[in-house]
Amino acid sequence: MSDTFTFAQLVLLVGAVGLLALLSNRLTERIRIPAPLLVLVAAAVAVQVIPELHRPPELLVERLVTLALICILFDGGLHLGWPKFRAAAAPIAIVGVLGTFLTTAVAAAFIHYAFGLSWFLALLVATAISPTDPAVVFSVLGRREVAGRSGTILEGESGANDPVGIALMASLIAAGGISTGAFGQIAGEFALQMGIGAAVGVLGGRALLWFMRAVPLPSEGLYPLRTAACALILFGAATLAHGSGFLAVFVAGILLGDERAPYKREIERFHSALASLGEIVAFVVLGLTVDLAELTHADVLIPGLVTGAVLAAVIRPVFVGLCLISARLRSNERNFVLFAGLKGAVPILLGSFILAEQVPDAERLYGIVVVVVLFSVLLQGSLVPTVARLLRLPMRVVEPEPWAIGVRLRNEPEGVHRFTVTAGAPAHGHRIDELHDLPEDAWISFVVRDDRLLPVRGDSLLQAGDEVLVLADPSLRDRLVATFNG
Repeated sequence: MSDTFTFAQLVLLVGAVGLLALLSNRLTERIRIPAPLLVLVAAAVAVQVIPELHRPPELLVERLVTLALICILFDGGLHLGWPKFRAAAAPIAIVGVLGTFLTTAVAAAFIHYAFGLSWFLALLVATAISPTDPAVVFSVLGRREVAGRSGTILEGESGANDPVGIALMASLIAAGGISTGAFGQIAGEFALQMGIGAAVGVLGGRALLWFMRAVPLPSEGLYPLRTAACALILFGAATLAHGSGFLAVFVAGILLGDERAPYKREIERFHSALASLGEIVAFVVLGLTVDLAELTHADVLIPGLVTGAVLAAVIRPVFVGLCLISARLRSNERNFVLFAGLKGAVPILLGSFILAEQVPDAERLYGIVVVVVLFSVLLQGSLVPTVARLLRLPMRVVEPEPWAIGVRLRNEPEGVHRFTVTAGAPAHGHRIDELHDLPEDAWISFVVRDDRLLPVRGDSLLQAGDEVLVLADPSLRDRLVATFNG
């Protein structure tokens, strides 16, 4: 009975923590402090004041956070999708790879000369604090969605620089130091991980798409579980082949993002929920590893705060800004991307790698990484809405849409087209019966305006922003695009 009682207490605690973590998102809308920070700090405080809680082993932390990141990156790829990624592929690749290397190199030089750490230790810390996390940015923005390519670049950059940072840290730790030979080993190992990870992601994503379409399952609830299992398989296969499993699942998610497949909406919702759960698990587990007393030491707090400030105010704006020159963003979009490179779970995970390897002064180095993350999330993160407003960054408010209408079909529909009417298009400002360019065999079945379903009649006037569902032969799509999108 005592074991049952203890287990019940554990279940109660897990449920309470999960519920509070979910509710913290509502609190974020009021106080403008990202929800992940609240979860991290709460876990760090709890492990100090509750005697039954203990700091988890580094290996357990690494495995739990790795599983969480698989879920987060796969969902990030699904949300991004190939069309959005392709429109900003060049800046995403340049910022995610070259920008990460430049940030790491310059930050390492600063840490070495400013605080006297050896080059190797400075490089480890710099590698840990280089990856970014757009989930923190979007957490403080709440229901406001960034318009244009800046939001896409932030999402894509994080998906790219997380695998880059993890692969670089693994290569550095495997090399064990810095020398001419070590640099060659690091470069070779990094290139191998990125190449194999990308190849497994592309091939695996295509194979998974075929699998989703060609092999039916007996129950609707099994379809999301299949994609989750396949994402784990892709990660494991890429890792066993000495590639980046994180890059593999991110690339596979991108390739699946806008493709049609049975129960696709249910699959996307499942992975979105799984990613949210993964984020909670990651920050709770990482919070349990933080020693608040260690963070107050001058040789931890001061280097962490100074490095965080220099990283945010100098290193990222200058060197990532150079990477964005060719992107031809508007000045307000570029400045927002440069400011909003916030840190999240991955830097703390990389810091835990330093702990696990027991490098010299590992506890201090880990503390510096945590302070940099806290500075970035608390100070930078809380200013994101203000900066977006000052930059007059185009945004739209995304209201929740808890109600949906739809039909289920046994076979894949071939002639269903969905458009959003754009300003200046032939359909804009015209009645349905005035759309002379609309093919005769095309049928407008739904019109949604301001989240309301409108009756479809000949005298219905179409406006910019209306969502239109059209039934027509697939070969007519180009003519339909010209009508509704110009």
